[in-house]
Formats: sequence, structure tokens, C-alpha cells
Amino acid sequence: MFSYRHAFHAGNHADVLKHTVLIATLDHMLEKDAALTVVDTHAGAGLYRLDGDYADTSGEASQGVLRLLAPPPPAAPPKKGAPPKAEVPQADAITRYLEVIGDFNPKGGARIYPGSPFITQHLLRDHDRLKLFELHPTDGRTLTANIAQLDAGRQISVLTEDGFGSATKFLPPPSRRALVLCDPSYEIKSDYARVLDFVEGALKRFATGTYAVWYPIIPRPEAHDLPRRLKTMATKAGKSWLHATLTVKSSKITTTPAGETRRPGLPASGMFLINPPYTLKAQMAAALPQLAERLGQDRNATFSLDAGG
Repeated sequence: MFSYRHAFHAGNHADVLKHTVLIATLDHMLEKDAALTVVDTHAGAGLYRLDGDYADTSGEASQGVLRLLAPPPPAAPPKKGAPPKAEVPQADAITRYLEVIGDFNPKGGARIYPGSPFITQHLLRDHDRLKLFELHPTDGRTLTANIAQLDAGRQISVLTEDGFGSATKFLPPPSRRALVLCDPSYEIKSDYARVLDFVEGALKRFATGTYAVWYPIIPRPEAHDLPRRLKTMATKAGKSWLHATLTVKSSKITTTPAGETRRPGLPASGMFLINPPYTLKAQMAAALPQLAERLGQDRNATFSLDAGG
């Protein structure tokens, strides 16, 4: 149950997608003066070192945020007689994401990678509130210590409880404005069903809240059923929804000439939002093609974007 440690995966392509969406969503919701409550059901340790042992072991950040920070490769020269391709400016959502990462790395690069709790706190105003849940004993202690350094007082609450079972107690908040981020590890197959139960219960308590669910796209029926069932849930409730996915490589297991089996690691992930900001679809329509191009590891790199309601 407690085997997953996000430190091995911090800054990978899934974090890029999740945090690009999170920042764009928060920026829009924070345009209103009324207080915002953000609930993070699986907060992790909150802050990660990309030059530490965990990140070095996986190397996943090198195919994620570090690739975005690197200078783009020179464009291929146009074919003889063809007009040069017009340079497409970087999508605003990607630029904004890299700005936030840069705020944690004033000397450049990305030695420090902020998880969702620190990204959120960095953007919130004094009268906003952040509720963080983390059940993993080690990550819970690390999160508590990291948050203590912020001296944020009552703005942030850290709870070493099961977010699935406890997070709805903060809904609806007094201001009746909330963003709920739900991104468990999904190492336990039952997490998929628990996500659905959690969102359904949260919607019943607070129908106008914004709910953001991250999930891995892997060869497992539950992973493919999750966005479909969330869409059905949102549609039945009469709520708008948005579904964005980013694929960076094939999910096929390959065998080397020496007979070694190579598993590809996480090939893709998705974000499903209920009651998303109306501005988010256009932002992701500009960002996703660029993310697929810049983070793609083979010819299977692609993206999708759907919305309704």
C-alpha cells in the first residue's frame, strides 16, 4: 500500500501535463476576489530534488520538465523550393508553467521541483486556503516539515489521513469556491473505483466545485474506463467537463536482441476536469500539440482534447 514514492517520478511528462493544467486552472479561478479553497487528496512530499538519489534513479525528469527547459533543437532546413516554416510561439500555458518552475529555481534550471502543494501555495493569496492530505507515513512527515518552512500559519492544513475518506469534509467551503485535485498513485487497482466514488460523493455535497482528476493511461481496463465513467457522471449531473491526454511513447513491451524484456514505463496520462474554467480548452488546444512534439519519445507521441457540457 505504501510502496509508491512520487520522488522517483517528479518532473516527468505526467507532472508536466498535470501541473500545466493545474496552473492554468488556478490562474483563472484566482481572478475573482472571493476566497478559494484548494483540496489536494494525495499531496505527496510537496517538494522534490531533481539532483537527488530518487530522481537520478529513474531519470524521468530528463524526459519531462528538463527537456522543456533545454534549448529546442535547430529546425530542419526546408526542402528545396519550399517556403520556410513560420516559427510558432510557445503556448502561453507552457510559458506560465515554466515561469512557476523558475520561481523555485532562481539560479536557473530545475534543481528543485515543486509538487502540487507548493505550486498551489505559491499562487494562492493570503485569504485562500489549502487542505493537504497524505497518508504515506514518510511522505506525510516530509510534507509537514516542508510546509512548516513556509510559515503559512492557518492558510495550509496538513492531514495525515486518507484523502478519499476525509477530503469531502471541507466541502462546500464557506466561500463556496473550491478546486479539488485528486491524483492517487493507482498502484492499487481499487483506486480507480475509489476515485469515482469520491468524485460522485463530492459532487453531491458541492455541485459547483471544480474537480480535477489525474490518471495514468496504461494497458488496464480500469484506466480506460475511468474517463468514460467520469464523463457519464458529469453529463448526468448536467456539468461541463474537459478531458486532456498526453502520450509520449508506445506502451508495448519490447525484447532486446539479447533476450531482455524492456518495459516502457508510463507512456501516457490524462487529466479529467468537471466544472473546468471556460478558458482552459483554448489554452490546452495550444499547449498539447507542443507538449507532444517536445516531450515525444517515439512516433507514437500524440494528444487528445475533448470537452462538453
